[in-house]
Amino acid sequence: MLSSTNPKTGRTWSVSSPAFGVEDVDRLVRDAVGAAEVLAASGTAGRASMLRSIADELDADGEKIVTLADEETGLGVDRLTGELARTSGQFRLFAEVLDDGGYLEATIDHATESGPDLRRMLVPVGPVAVFAASNFPLAFSVAGGDTASALAAGCPVVVKGHQAHPATSLAVHEAAKRGLAASGTPAAALGLLFGREAGVRLVEHPQIKAVGFTGSLSGGRALFDIAQGRPEPIPFYGELGALNSLVVAPGAAAERGDRLARELAGSATLGMGQFCTKPGLALVPAGAAGDDLIAGLRREFAAHAGGVLLSASIKDAFDREVRKRVSAPGVQLLTQGIAQSGGGFTAQATLLVVPPAELTGELLDECFGPLLVVSRYSSEAELTAALDRLPGALTATVHATDADRTLMRSVLPVLEARVGRLVWNGYPTGVAVNWAQHHGGPWPAATGSAHTSVGASAVRRFLRPVAWQNTPPEFLPAELRDEAVAIPRRVDGALVM
Repeated sequence: MLSSTNPKTGRTWSVSSPAFGVEDVDRLVRDAVGAAEVLAASGTAGRASMLRSIADELDADGEKIVTLADEETGLGVDRLTGELARTSGQFRLFAEVLDDGGYLEATIDHATESGPDLRRMLVPVGPVAVFAASNFPLAFSVAGGDTASALAAGCPVVVKGHQAHPATSLAVHEAAKRGLAASGTPAAALGLLFGREAGVRLVEHPQIKAVGFTGSLSGGRALFDIAQGRPEPIPFYGELGALNSLVVAPGAAAERGDRLARELAGSATLGMGQFCTKPGLALVPAGAAGDDLIAGLRREFAAHAGGVLLSASIKDAFDREVRKRVSAPGVQLLTQGIAQSGGGFTAQATLLVVPPAELTGELLDECFGPLLVVSRYSSEAELTAALDRLPGALTATVHATDADRTLMRSVLPVLEARVGRLVWNGYPTGVAVNWAQHHGGPWPAATGSAHTSVGASAVRRFLRPVAWQNTPPEFLPAELRDEAVAIPRRVDGALVM
């Protein structure tokens, strides 16, 4: 029996569900293998129709799904309504990717006197395991981006649901299954199970060919090691979190310090700091403008009304990590927000300051929750030295004016080497779902910086290239035959649209 807890009140209740556990792993994966043949046979048009049907069913059940998600996460109806729109929107985006067809990388080189006829395109890898995240119960969960991109690629999915929102997961799964049925796709194309041991068994299963994961560094690293330690190692696409630095240049601090303080505090505490793109470290200039900026941050954090974290384990981890950082060398606790009374997993927004030379150890690790560390640099050399110590991250942000362009020529190359997305005069919280997005980065932000978990290119994770040499046309995929097809192809070196 599954159970759920309301993070606002601490109330726990039982969630009725089928026996989705360890004993079901073999059955779900076996059924997924059968569904793979149907997904492949449906072609890009059939899968695009399937994705749109799932999106429609998610929207149709929107009120029910949002109500359950709010009860289990405390994230609020407005936030979750937007997240549901993002979730169904992801399915429609990948339907557009399939309509376009360019993702297949279809390439034809006809035979020449010196070489054979070669034709190449991308094909599905096979059944995929997806691990749901706690902080996005819709957009990174049962019907999240990993699931949408894998189904678009033609790969059936078995999801390990998150224990923090089981009722929401079950409701989303039911809506998605209706979408599958409406498009003539077997329900086995999207399986669901729960439990840590079941998740381990899923990664170990010999017929699982890739894994998509969003979650903690420790959990992701453990599963990554299992995926790599199998007799047949498989790709593990883990998005693990990051510190995400933000640099304020002197000109920006002088020009708009008050606004920066409000906006930075808002970004760092958005969703109670439970965004993987939360800016966790702000580097601000010394001097009067920097003083004013920090004073503004202090006011914003002190007035923050607080809120609830997603689960008891996340609250315990946040409190523990704050205590560790406060006791680290050189760290000063500037202020904390208003303490909440009553039950639930409440937390206070926390603002710390530390000299750049002391930015080491746990201060360079992500702290999941409403914590911001500020560090003041007095020179370009001191700033770039601090940036040189930063680990890989999902994002880095700079705030600068025309007067700061010389400094930016030194700063930007250091940041670009460490992140998957660079934000100019904006904030990293908020990840657009479109064709150009990249949501990933060097370790420990992700297990592979070449791929994204958000945006159209996410489909590439669940595909592999195959080349056909001197193969009769009847045995070639339709996309690689000589007759014209309505997708982009590169033929004898020329791009044909």
